[in-house]
Amino acid sequence: MGSDFTPEMIAILKGKVYQAARDGMAISIFAMLWNLDRHIVNEVLEHHTEEDGQKTTPLIIAARNGEEKVVQVLLSNFNVNIEQSGVVKFDGYVIEGATALWCAAGAGHFGVVRCLIEHGADVNHPTLTNSTPLRAACFDGRLDIVRFLVEHKADLTIANKYNNTCLMISCYKGHREVVTFLLEKGADPDCKAHCGATALHFSSECGHLDIVKELIRFGASMLKNDHNMTPLTIAAECGKEEVVEYLISLPDCTREEKIDALELLGASFANDKENYNLGKAYYYLHLAMRERHLDANNIIPKPEYPPVTAYENHRECQTLEDLEAIHHNSAAIHMESLTIRERILGPDNPEVPHPVIFRGAVFADSARFDRCIALWMHAMELRQRNNRTISKDLLRFSQVFSQMVHLGVQLDFSHVEGVFQHAVMELERDVERAHREDDDKDTMTEIYQANIHTCLYLLVIAIKIFKSREEVERLHRLVYLFLKQRPALRNGYTPLHMAVDSATLVDDFHVNDIVKFPSADLAIMLVNCGADVNALDLRGNTPLHIIVRYSEPINDFDTLLQVMLVLINGGAHMDICNHERKTPIECTTTGVAEVILRQHSQLSLKCLAARTIKDYNVTYRSLVPSFLEEFISLH
Repeated sequence: MGSDFTPEMIAILKGKVYQAARDGMAISIFAMLWNLDRHIVNEVLEHHTEEDGQKTTPLIIAARNGEEKVVQVLLSNFNVNIEQSGVVKFDGYVIEGATALWCAAGAGHFGVVRCLIEHGADVNHPTLTNSTPLRAACFDGRLDIVRFLVEHKADLTIANKYNNTCLMISCYKGHREVVTFLLEKGADPDCKAHCGATALHFSSECGHLDIVKELIRFGASMLKNDHNMTPLTIAAECGKEEVVEYLISLPDCTREEKIDALELLGASFANDKENYNLGKAYYYLHLAMRERHLDANNIIPKPEYPPVTAYENHRECQTLEDLEAIHHNSAAIHMESLTIRERILGPDNPEVPHPVIFRGAVFADSARFDRCIALWMHAMELRQRNNRTISKDLLRFSQVFSQMVHLGVQLDFSHVEGVFQHAVMELERDVERAHREDDDKDTMTEIYQANIHTCLYLLVIAIKIFKSREEVERLHRLVYLFLKQRPALRNGYTPLHMAVDSATLVDDFHVNDIVKFPSADLAIMLVNCGADVNALDLRGNTPLHIIVRYSEPINDFDTLLQVMLVLINGGAHMDICNHERKTPIECTTTGVAEVILRQHSQLSLKCLAARTIKDYNVTYRSLVPSFLEEFISLH
């Protein structure tokens, strides 16, 4: 049967079989498929249905949902391809290339796992990121499934694309019984991920003391990751005091390592948003200082570290007396701790900026904007120096600057200038990152677009604050450099398009108190600094096409008039056609914009000639100079 099936009937059948598989209706599936031609059955069972962000076949969705009877029916009666792969969601992660076995293992459905393996499923079939069914089971902590997979030849040495092993994920998630089993089966505790971290790093970071002890029992070494951090350093930086106290008690831990760990642990408690505890901070700093001076004949002095301006040039305490003198001075302990963290971890460590930003935010909340800006600037400079994205830092500055302007607090132009300089540099790096093969191009593009928006916020803020004539000139030079990069959004919008469009996104945390679009002042500055008034977006619209659609011509007449005049006076062609063959005047949505255009309409003979050539399809390419070809094409 089945030769009379139309494509429409097959499409309906696909939907019904998928729903039955998803909902565990094994008998219904058997009834729908049993008497059909083999090629129709194959087409139905190979079809991927998209639902709730997943793209799965009947077999995969049944395995994902633990519908063992459905899996059994499909495998026993219809010779379904057991290695089909699809896209599934687990714990918020989108997994591409997942097989039915991977899904069953990850979801903890032991019966389905057993059924699939009994029918010959490849126990080591990886996803697109090289995650195996064993890794999925380790993530979920199902020892029964882990043991069953290993007994059926699952390779516990296979790592994912980050070289993250099954042992590592088990340690990170805190599944001690799985960790012990893997170690007993020969898992290498010293295997390194691409970031240089071992299983001991992951368990220490998360504070899983029982797993740390188990790894040490199986011979795990105190290795350094790519940021020169040992598991002990990681535990101290993350505030995992129990792990720190255990690791420093081991015979191989030197006095220097113990002191660094105690100082870093105390410093972390002083500036940690989640684990802020000034009492613990002082306790561990004091403990470390006592250790330094424990042996009068072998005092271990603190290494010299240059004072950091952002930390108020704070110099670390050298003796117990120095430390005890600031016991009740929280501000001094905060700066002491930031200085200690940067000295021990090093300025290149990506973990250093986080508490600096937290402390800056605390200052901002108490209106100490000068201290906030100093700390955030230092954090941003550290990130950019180490080629880390600073998109969030830039937006954070635009928010606090907006808050200051809104509250009437004096904002120095030099601060905005400094941040904008970093923003222009970041745009260059965004473009470089987007062209790297190993980076997520979509994510990089989103960051690039966000940074263009932030640049506009900063420029609007800069316009609104007091500036000397020399500072205005410096601002214009920066804007010129910004425009020279030819920044543009995915839709082809230039900064000038964005400046004149009321739909341009504005961040709603303080920024929207100050920044509004369209912005006449910003448009004027952009044009004066060289912005192309005839630039086209991907729909062929110039900035003039955009502003004439402004929906508030009466309430905000001055903005509409100023923007249109600066564009027209800047050389905007009023007869350029977009991809719908409409000129700006044909795109107007209000009589006000149309009147302004007609009052200033001055078509040149050259424009009239170009329009005539386009209207009558006169051949012109290769017959006129190239610069005229471009001019004619705009009309």
